[in-house]
Amino acid sequence: MEDRSHKVLLALVMLFLFAVIVLQYVCPGTECQLLRLRALSPAAASDPYRAEDETPARFVPRFNFSAGDLLRQVDFNIKGDDLIVFLHIQKTGGTTFGRHLVRNIQLEQPCECRAGQKKCTCHRPGKRETWLFSRFSTGWSCGLHADWTELTNCVPSVVDSKKEVRLRPSR
Repeated sequence: MEDRSHKVLLALVMLFLFAVIVLQYVCPGTECQLLRLRALSPAAASDPYRAEDETPARFVPRFNFSAGDLLRQVDFNIKGDDLIVFLHIQKTGGTTFGRHLVRNIQLEQPCECRAGQKKCTCHRPGKRETWLFSRFSTGWSCGLHADWTELTNCVPSVVDSKKEVRLRPSR
């Protein structure tokens, strides 16, 4: 009987340890939302920036763009001289967005991507000109993670070097 009670006690301890480990994976922070009863109250759910002691919030969300800026429509003329320049800022999802530009953008002639190639061909309809300047279309023309200063000096010279002087658009 004593051996059986030790096995039951060992099983309960193991179950408790397993539950603690699972809880740490599900809720790794010190204040688990699953265990906080206040999170279920309607007052706490209405304003996530309200402090528990009702002091003014230290973080006030702000938008740097007006509603008009966010809803602005931009006409892109793929048949003309318009050019999209993608400035990749590190650690902001730029690689994912850059891939999205060459693979999923809905234009008259989107980029042509082949399996196994790092670069995609983004030519204008009926021309051998590129309409997208990014690492996925032109490669590392201005260096790895080029910053704004480097791009303002590099992009015009790279783009203009591919055209005859009389065909270069004014920028």
